[in-house]
Amino acid sequence: MEKIMKFDIHVHTDLWGGKELPRWDGSRFATPEELRGMYKKLGIDRGVLLPGLSPEDSFTFQSNEQAAIVADANPDLFVWFCNLDPRMGYNSPKNDFSRILEHYKAMGAKGVGELCPNLPADCELLDNLFYHCAACDMPVTIHLAPEGEPYGHYGLQDSLGLPRLERMLKKHPKLKILGHSMMFWSAISGDVTAENMNLYPNGKVTPGGPLLRLMREYEGLYGDMSAGSGGNAFMRDPEFGCAFIEEFQDKLFFGTDICAPTNEMKLSAWLDDMLDQGNISETAYRKVCRENALKLLNIKE
Repeated sequence: MEKIMKFDIHVHTDLWGGKELPRWDGSRFATPEELRGMYKKLGIDRGVLLPGLSPEDSFTFQSNEQAAIVADANPDLFVWFCNLDPRMGYNSPKNDFSRILEHYKAMGAKGVGELCPNLPADCELLDNLFYHCAACDMPVTIHLAPEGEPYGHYGLQDSLGLPRLERMLKKHPKLKILGHSMMFWSAISGDVTAENMNLYPNGKVTPGGPLLRLMREYEGLYGDMSAGSGGNAFMRDPEFGCAFIEEFQDKLFFGTDICAPTNEMKLSAWLDDMLDQGNISETAYRKVCRENALKLLNIKE
């Protein structure tokens, strides 16, 4: 069956021209040119550039203006999201984020994210930001993390079953959320526990995972398949993973979450293999790998 060039819903790059501060382990963001080479090998032509803004997950802050400059200089490689922290602008739940969002939207931003502040996912600050994202029709990529553990994590805080996320989905029905992270994707399985919900559970998926119910009940919830968390969710149990893709073929987005030039990404080849073996339909493959992203972000080929 015919393969298509994939569209990456989630990628990061060096916005400082080689001057980024390395992480604790010495790794660094891949440059745009390094990403070109990695994309060629993976069968990807473009990606959504997500700047890093929250102190919990950033070593060097990346501004929205820098993201716009890099994306504008590489229009064949990137589109970009702006990133906002709900605490910015006086740390108030009454901030008018629509003014800021419309500013970046006019500059070309296609959405918001990756949101990583270590705050309760349904706190007043995030509630307000979500309201304005919905009002401005800006999809939001979120990273979830466990609540009750104030140190060693980044991401919106939630608990087993994702009740805080559900409250926001229920309160903001026009909001489009792209869920991401170990905690988000571990919720595909009914046997996920508080102990392993922020890890990479392996083996067969148990029926009854709370994420399936949320995906079925809330039109605005989507799945960002990037990183080891997304890849593990689908590849740990190929029979389940392919059935999940078929059921939610309109709500899933291929992604990589490439950060460093040494990252290895297996999901692209796995999706190609599942298509070749007839385990997923060509229609679902095309939607997940490319067409859903173009539709969500209103990009014309």
